[in-house]
Amino acid sequence: MSIRLILAIPLLLVSTWFGGMILAASTQGTCPRGSMNATQYSSGARTASGQPFLPDGFTAAHKKLRFGTRVKVTNPRTGASTIVVINDRGPFTRGLDIDLSRAAARAIGLTSVGKVCAEIL
Repeated sequence: MSIRLILAIPLLLVSTWFGGMILAASTQGTCPRGSMNATQYSSGARTASGQPFLPDGFTAAHKKLRFGTRVKVTNPRTGASTIVVINDRGPFTRGLDIDLSRAAARAIGLTSVGKVCAEIL
């Protein structure tokens, strides 16, 4: 019997005892600097900053951050991250903090509303 198997057996027994909570906790990350509730959005022809809205650009909308602010957003479930530039206002739905362009949402694996880790650069 290999040493890896010997070490893995107690982990499997403990995770089974606690209903898999240990394994689930290890696969979902936490946000060290803060989190935001995010969604993917599509807009009209122009953003609030006056720039054209480009769904394939790495941009985002936020209610309070200044235009041009760079924010690193990370999906805590996948660990994927990207950097977006704030160039629009929104979201205007209660409970949401940031709207990501289609390209930014795809880059981190966000398919609907979800929590993202956010770091202002």
